[in-house]
Amino acid sequence: MNKEVRIQKIHEVIERDKNRTDLLNHEIMWEKQLKTEKVFNIPLSYLIYNKYNGRILSRTKSLEKQNQAINVETDEGRNLIEKLLWESKIDRNKKTELSIKEFGQQKVGIITKDGVIIDGNRRAMLLNKVDRTGYFKAIVLPVTLEENPIEIERLETTYQMGEDEKLGYNPIEKYLKAKQIFDKLTPKISETEAIKTISDWMGESEGEISKYLDTMTVMDEYLEYLEYDGIYTQLDSREDQFLSLTKWLNTFYGESSKKAFDGYTDSDVDDLKIIAFDFLRFRNEYDGKEFRNLAEGNSDKHFFGDKEIWESFSSKHNEIIRKLPNEHEIDFNSNNLEKHLNARDKLFFESSIFENETSAFLENLNDHKYLIGYNKAADEPEKLIKRASQTFEAIKTGHKAFAKPEVQRMVRELGDKIFNSLQKKSPSRVLSHIIELLESIEVDKIPVDEVEEVQDKTKRIQQIGYQINKNL
Repeated sequence: MNKEVRIQKIHEVIERDKNRTDLLNHEIMWEKQLKTEKVFNIPLSYLIYNKYNGRILSRTKSLEKQNQAINVETDEGRNLIEKLLWESKIDRNKKTELSIKEFGQQKVGIITKDGVIIDGNRRAMLLNKVDRTGYFKAIVLPVTLEENPIEIERLETTYQMGEDEKLGYNPIEKYLKAKQIFDKLTPKISETEAIKTISDWMGESEGEISKYLDTMTVMDEYLEYLEYDGIYTQLDSREDQFLSLTKWLNTFYGESSKKAFDGYTDSDVDDLKIIAFDFLRFRNEYDGKEFRNLAEGNSDKHFFGDKEIWESFSSKHNEIIRKLPNEHEIDFNSNNLEKHLNARDKLFFESSIFENETSAFLENLNDHKYLIGYNKAADEPEKLIKRASQTFEAIKTGHKAFAKPEVQRMVRELGDKIFNSLQKKSPSRVLSHIIELLESIEVDKIPVDEVEEVQDKTKRIQQIGYQINKNL
């Protein structure tokens, strides 16, 4: 059924039933006026879905980016939209479907005069699932979508983004919706006026709308960085991290924040953004809260707040990146691009598992997370020494890996640090420690081939002891 036929059929229903007294009346705000409109029973076969409705906007935009045309007037297009609507909230859809089977359609929808569903796409999908020969209770607007796009956008947004309905949306949709409206409004009104308008439509503060738009900008940058432009499905399960990153960038750019290390530059903030993008990419491979270690809170709580820690962390991160193999080209013709890109991101993460079972990315993050803890406990040496002692005790010193030259080198360096700290504080403690070490030597177990060397060293100890006594 084409557009002209739908207009005629819907008009016939209105003319036939406009004087019926048994039909519902419903109030609607249209063109800044509260109007009471009759609710008509429109055959489902006269209707088409709105492919850009806010509930599935990220999905349809992603598909169209892949050059997949979505013609809602065809069976193929209709079936695709129904699939996307069903998958948007499966649990909620199952409950609503049972309610429709038992009680019928409870909430009135809104359609244009040519049958495009403005509010109620999900309900219409469920009604079609139950009985395609059934009816849709709806107010009929006196225009098509093309005749008054801004007013219809307002109507759709106020209905779909109300407090009760907002919960039913996937998180990314609201950011994309705000951007879509902003782009439609700004050619006609100022950015400030556009934000105020969106605030009214979405029932959010102007500050919240600004946050949505800023976050969406960072989301688009992320997709562009990965060459995933417009594939909004790759933003799923990352909302909290994007909100954090957007806040950090707004705070740090300008080189004046006290929450960053002294002397940082906007170039350092650029580095932070790119590293954050890498961690966002494999977000599903670690606890999302770990992301906060990059730059969340006051300067003593994160990597970007300490110059030495940040330079060490970022340097190691870039070193890991250089070690990774070249990635395969993106197959934009894939039958399932979302699955293809998810697999690509997973391989990016798994490629960082070099010699053990832990990703070098996460190893680097955890190593520097401990440094933040050490800095916080710098004035509590007892706590840190106890922690270091427990860590060393956990090492299997009998394992062959412990005998590796590089491991032994690190053990010696650790011993030197401990010894030097004793020496600086108290020569007496150093000597006491030396005595304890000498007394622990089991002479009868000294290998024959080391006896001569031990004798030379004991003579040297005697000489040093004599010299100390003489100087005292």
